[in-house]
Amino acid sequence: MINPAELDLKEEAVIRVTRVSKVTSRGRKFRFGALVVVGDGNGHVGIGQGKAGEVMSAINKAKENAKQNIEKIPIINGTIPHKIISRFSACKVMLKPAAPGTGIIAGAAVRAIMEQVGIRNILTKRFGSNNPLNLAKATIKGLTDLQDAVSVASKRGIKIKEVFN
Repeated sequence: MINPAELDLKEEAVIRVTRVSKVTSRGRKFRFGALVVVGDGNGHVGIGQGKAGEVMSAINKAKENAKQNIEKIPIINGTIPHKIISRFSACKVMLKPAAPGTGIIAGAAVRAIMEQVGIRNILTKRFGSNNPLNLAKATIKGLTDLQDAVSVASKRGIKIKEVFN
């Protein structure tokens, strides 16, 4: 478990704010939901959801929820170690490492996550649903499923050089 107090978190990125109305006999009652991503720009990222009667309250709730869900992501030279395809619900995301200087080629939800985690060069493609919540969860799932060369070498009982052969 990662303690968010030990990390130097950047300003949160709001992926989506939704307005939901409930119709009662006295009229419409509005509530707001927020999807927020937090990270330190150095391999730690978390997403969270919050719902409240006001937008700022929903964002604050989502930020606190995101701090409780922080994950460690392996980063090598500003990109990811290998290509991965991740799926969550009806949403599928392909994450592919890119050469230095490429930048973040991604949509809004995935871009916010990549900026918060500290990845500077990556190619992404979304398949299926474009729901920002499912897209964010698929991206986080893909990032957490990444393996760095050191862990692969130790699991196989070989040297790091042999992983790339």
